[in-house]
Amino acid sequence: MSLPQLENLIEIDQDITDDSYGTYYDKRTIEQLLNYGLIILDKPPGPTSHETVAWTKRVLKLSKVGHSGTLDPQVSGVLPLGLGEATKALGILLYGPKEYHALGRVHSLPSKEKLKETMNLLTGEIFQKPPQRSAVLRQTRTRTIYEFEILEQKERLLLTRILCESGTYIRKLYYDLGEILGPGATMIELRRTRVNQFYEKDGLVTLHELVNAFSLWEDNKDESKLKKIIKPIEYALSEIKSVVVRDSAVDAMCHGAQLAIPGILKISPNLQKGEMVGIYTQKGEIIALAESTMSESEIRDATKGYAFETKRIIMAPEIYPRKWRTKPTPKD
Repeated sequence: MSLPQLENLIEIDQDITDDSYGTYYDKRTIEQLLNYGLIILDKPPGPTSHETVAWTKRVLKLSKVGHSGTLDPQVSGVLPLGLGEATKALGILLYGPKEYHALGRVHSLPSKEKLKETMNLLTGEIFQKPPQRSAVLRQTRTRTIYEFEILEQKERLLLTRILCESGTYIRKLYYDLGEILGPGATMIELRRTRVNQFYEKDGLVTLHELVNAFSLWEDNKDESKLKKIIKPIEYALSEIKSVVVRDSAVDAMCHGAQLAIPGILKISPNLQKGEMVGIYTQKGEIIALAESTMSESEIRDATKGYAFETKRIIMAPEIYPRKWRTKPTPKD
């Protein structure tokens, strides 16, 4: 499966990649995926997101696993997990929308017109103050509700779908719904069905399936199930623009060097200054996340200088050969 973010890029220059170094993103071994992998987990109700991550670490025998977007203990659904170095890329998913299916009860039965009117009032940019038992500072902030609709209604019970900005408190949204209606409303059950480009309908992985797949690989060297469960972390970055660089630029970036114009081979069309991008090897491996300091036209016209400011290095150093030099230390 090709990476959509690496298709239809504008070619700045040409070069050939050395297959002696690195690994094509879709040809990684299980050991490599355990350090640069992504799991779209179906979090069960009950454990906290932190506990779910801790269990995953024990199952996969890893020291580092991270999640994108905390779910309250009783909330189930889509929980993206990054493995090893891949945890550094998960922050990108916080930029995208989240979708929830919520079951709630209104404390009196309003007319359909009144209910729809109230839900429309809560669509768009709204003000929210995090609840008392939250992990963030309780300051009023704005969040955007993109869609708020009723999927099914049985008297005072409502099954709703909410598409919203990351960081929205759905329980608070139901509370506000009840306050506007008058008698009140209570959220009963909540499930997250989408995180950015990852949907529940595309298939989630349960903890039981993960345990079985890992045991099958560890005990019988059968990697078929585990390979289907662990995806390359690059799949999490398809919503941001891309840059492809020469092999000679890779290790320098992994050591903290900024990307210079001569190292660029391809860029996304219509790239604007200030946009977040993923920087990739010619094999499709993510190297780093960076912010563009030049537009597409400026990069195409330039012959020197730095076009991107690195924000997060993801690839470990020394995977590609060192082809850069440090300045000599002045002698006394």
